[in-house]
Amino acid sequence: MAMAVSESDQIKQFKEFLGTYNKVTENCFMDCVKDFTTRDVKPEESSCSESCLQKYLKMTQRISMRFQEYHIQQNEALAAKAGLLGQPR
Repeated sequence: MAMAVSESDQIKQFKEFLGTYNKVTENCFMDCVKDFTTRDVKPEESSCSESCLQKYLKMTQRISMRFQEYHIQQNEALAAKAGLLGQPR
């Protein structure tokens, strides 16, 4: 049964990844690709899309770091509170 839950979680994570990937791709495409008169990707479109993706990756990394910092602070606060509650008066 535990294996099914793990597989289910993996499928859920993969679906979330694909959803995020599709959103980023669509956003960067809509922002950067303007000329549909040629099959070639223009240099400015390519650099725009690369910048767009880099910005997204940096933003995601920064959010993850802040999220970790928040959880560390919350855990420290809980540990301090538990330490105070466990001491006799």
